[in-house]
Amino acid sequence: MARILLIDDDSTLVPEQVRLAFPAPQHQVRVAATGAAGIQAMTREAPDVILLDLYLPDMTGLEVYGELRAINARVPVVFVTLAKAAEAAIEAMKLGAFDYLFKPLDIAQLRRAVGEALEVARRMLSPVTLAEAPADAGPDGALFGACPAMLETYKAIGRVAAQDVTVLITGESGTGKELVARAIYQHSARANAPFLALNCAAIPETLLESELFGHEKGAFTGADRRRIGKFEQCRGGTILLDEVGDMPLVLQAKILRLLQDQCFERLGGNELIQTDVRLIASTHRDLKARAAEEKFRPDLYYRLSVFSIHLPPLRERGDDLSMLVSHYLRRFSAELGREVRHIAPDAMAQLCEHAWPGNVRELQSVLKQALLHASGSVLLPAFLPALEGRASNPVATTNGSNGSNGHGGAFDLEAFIRQQVALGTGDAYAETYRRVDRVLFSAALELTQGNLRDAAGVLGISRQTMRLRMRALGLQVTHALEANDDG
Repeated sequence: MARILLIDDDSTLVPEQVRLAFPAPQHQVRVAATGAAGIQAMTREAPDVILLDLYLPDMTGLEVYGELRAINARVPVVFVTLAKAAEAAIEAMKLGAFDYLFKPLDIAQLRRAVGEALEVARRMLSPVTLAEAPADAGPDGALFGACPAMLETYKAIGRVAAQDVTVLITGESGTGKELVARAIYQHSARANAPFLALNCAAIPETLLESELFGHEKGAFTGADRRRIGKFEQCRGGTILLDEVGDMPLVLQAKILRLLQDQCFERLGGNELIQTDVRLIASTHRDLKARAAEEKFRPDLYYRLSVFSIHLPPLRERGDDLSMLVSHYLRRFSAELGREVRHIAPDAMAQLCEHAWPGNVRELQSVLKQALLHASGSVLLPAFLPALEGRASNPVATTNGSNGSNGHGGAFDLEAFIRQQVALGTGDAYAETYRRVDRVLFSAALELTQGNLRDAAGVLGISRQTMRLRMRALGLQVTHALEANDDG
């Protein structure tokens, strides 16, 4: 029998979900409502896996985690919380947490995470048999998002931040690669040393070597004094080489030597300079393909990609779009002196239908333009600039403009499932349930003319569960329809 300890001050919904996912008699679920009670239960009951809320009435989840680790560091801990920002997830993973899940809990994700944790716990406690003979990886600038791909990004940052290794960040332009690099830096042992970012594509080839390595007086025409380069300035710190895929081949050789020996020479000099920097590289290009085309050194590619993090494009982040829109509306409204606090459902539908080739950077630009044209407290479609290009898989909104399923046509469940399985991403089960929920909620709200209480009754779930699930899915109901929900 697997013993699961839940430390959470929610006395109803979360314990009910955990018991539903892990029923008796195969599982034993114990609940502690405070951090202190959870620590006592850990000592008394020796659980196999712990589910720990980040916010508790008497202690923070990270404080409780430290106490639990002191008692038995081999028990896997899975954090569960409403917090959507990256900081908590990164800190938890940096400290050694097994996994990190967002509320409201996705039952499929919960089963997967706890199932994997139970297997790890079993293996750690099982004796190892040795063979007789040897045999032959919020605020301005914050990372936001709760989609599976972004959650994996937070986990990856937490895993690699404390390890002094080279990291390669890939993704389309505008996805936030520099934010990820800064997050790695801020959670590393080098956080009190300098952080410098250099865009290899923005600096002319003739000047890039001097920017990075410096030069001696007289090294070239106009070099009237010695210049200290970024690798020398940043000793002990972290350097981000943005768009490293555009770096000239001759300079790539010098970067490779620096990674191997932590030393270099200034341009025009012969003095060997020792340095101590952590290198993070980012690119929107496929470096492996460029290496095959002899446009990028394969040996440098292998050095840079010791640990890789891929950022998803905005069009593939599903329900994150509504969260990002809300965040940037608040932020830019304050910056531009506007009163806009809400976005009209039909305006949100237009944003959901856009393909976002410029990703988050484009979204920021669009919202700023819209706010400059806006009046009143609601962002209307008329304020939005012209958007061209529809997303292949837009986020659903419940406003009746895109059909009952939010995708402009009948939803072929079997075809969708087969497509998800064929993709092999590992989250076909969870993604299928998310899509089915969108269709169910949209249909129920359409039937009940937007009355949440009646729609929940039609589906046979509580209104609170429906509200939480709709919020997680990014589904919205117009204010006129919400007024019909009289409780």
